[in-house]
Amino acid sequence: MFPAILDFLKQEDADIVLLQEAHDSQDPKTLDRQRSMEILKRHLNYPYQDFVQALILDEPEGKIPFGNAILSKLPIQQTSSRFLVEPTRAEYQDIAKDWPILPRVMQHARLDTLAGEVNVYNIHGVWDLQGDRYSPERRRMGEIVIEETSGKPNVILAGDSNASQGNPFMADLDKQLKNVFGKELKSTFNMKRKDKPGYATAAVDIMFVSPSLKVVSKKCPDVDISDHLPLVAELDIA
Repeated sequence: MFPAILDFLKQEDADIVLLQEAHDSQDPKTLDRQRSMEILKRHLNYPYQDFVQALILDEPEGKIPFGNAILSKLPIQQTSSRFLVEPTRAEYQDIAKDWPILPRVMQHARLDTLAGEVNVYNIHGVWDLQGDRYSPERRRMGEIVIEETSGKPNVILAGDSNASQGNPFMADLDKQLKNVFGKELKSTFNMKRKDKPGYATAAVDIMFVSPSLKVVSKKCPDVDISDHLPLVAELDIA
């Protein structure tokens, strides 16, 4: 899917791109998708990038670093990350048996802009096939997000939450951030790539911002570049 992904990112020409399930293999013999960070850097104009490893995937082609990535045209001044689900072993496989225990990460990058400091948080949330379930793991995820974003100016929080819009986790976020898309999205899954009908009514991808950020425009394009649909927003610092 890389040609379509690259075409979409070039067309949008966003200042900031947040990615989940990025791969960062350094072995030239591995597949393009397993070297996604290298491919993106080679073909796109993003001078600043940060990759945070959540886990190592044990795949036939080798051991593949897997995690979150931020691409930016704006200088990244500081980075950090925090596990939402802690690792329990050295390596994992991308199989249904492992999905509930996969380590999950929230990535943070502080950007320097002409309008001041912007704090970007890239989240890949706790996996659970029941999107409404408010498990202890999801409760902890909400607590971590609130703790990490509290007191920070100009926050952008986005990514794959793996939770439905009705999950109390969303109410946790509403305590100090505003939901850019609210409950207007029926689903954020690309149903061309999904075979379970429940995905058609699951809006798990999110974007929350500080009250100081004005939402100029927003969209969820129906494009076939992933099993999820992208969220796109134009933001202005009020």
